[in-house]
Amino acid sequence: MQNLQPRHFAIVPAAGSGSRMGAARPKQYLPLLGRPLIHHALAVLCAAPEIDQVFVVLSVDDAQWSRHDWSMLGPKLRPLFCGGATRADSVLGGLRAIAGEAVQSDWVLVHDAARPCLAPWHVEKLVRELAHEEVGGLLAVPVADTLKRADERHHVLETVPRDSLWQAQTPQMFRYVMLRRALEHAKDVTDEASAIEAAGLRPRLVQGDATNLKVTYPLDLHLAEWILQHRQGQNR
Repeated sequence: MQNLQPRHFAIVPAAGSGSRMGAARPKQYLPLLGRPLIHHALAVLCAAPEIDQVFVVLSVDDAQWSRHDWSMLGPKLRPLFCGGATRADSVLGGLRAIAGEAVQSDWVLVHDAARPCLAPWHVEKLVRELAHEEVGGLLAVPVADTLKRADERHHVLETVPRDSLWQAQTPQMFRYVMLRRALEHAKDVTDEASAIEAAGLRPRLVQGDATNLKVTYPLDLHLAEWILQHRQGQNR
C-alpha cells in the first residue's frame, strides 16, 4: 500500500563562496570546533527523525567536499553537484535533481549552510507547527532592535517602526511542487519565502530564537562556537 504521509526532505544550498568572510576557502568549509562549519547543521538534519533525506547542493567544481569524511552522518546524506550562481538557482537545481524521488505533496526544508547552530528543537517545532498548514512557513524571530533607514552617506533618513517586523531564518519549509513552481518564476529572491510570497501566498512565521544565527562575518564564527559549546548536553 502506498504511504500517504508526506515525507520531509532537507535541501542545504552550499555552492556559494562566502566572500564577506574574507577567507581562503568557501565559508561552509571553515573549521568550527574541529569540523567544517556545514557539518554541524547537517548532523542535526541527518539525526532528526522528522527528516527522510538530506541533500547538499554543491557547485559542479567543488573541490572541498571530498576532502572531508561525512560517513558518520549516515545514509540520509547525499551531495548533489548542481549548484548555481545564486541561492535560488541552487535550490531550484536541487529540486529538479530530486524530482524522481519527491512527490508534489512532500515537504522540503531549505536550510542555510551558514547556520551551524541549528538545534533539534528548531526542526521539531517547525515540522510540528506547519504540519497542517496549506502553504508552509519559516523560522523567524521578532525584530527587537530599533531600525534606521540610511542614505548613501550613512546618515539616518528615518526610524523604521519595528512593529510586526520579523527576521527570517531557516529552515524554510514548503511543499515540493509549490516551492519548485515559485522558484521557476521568481529567481531573483534571497530566500524561499520570498518566492512563495511572489506567487501570492502567505507563509507562516514560526518563532525560533537568536541562537540560530547566520555566519556572515568573522566575528560570527566565534559566536557560533560559543553557542555550540554551551549547548552540549542541553535538552529542550
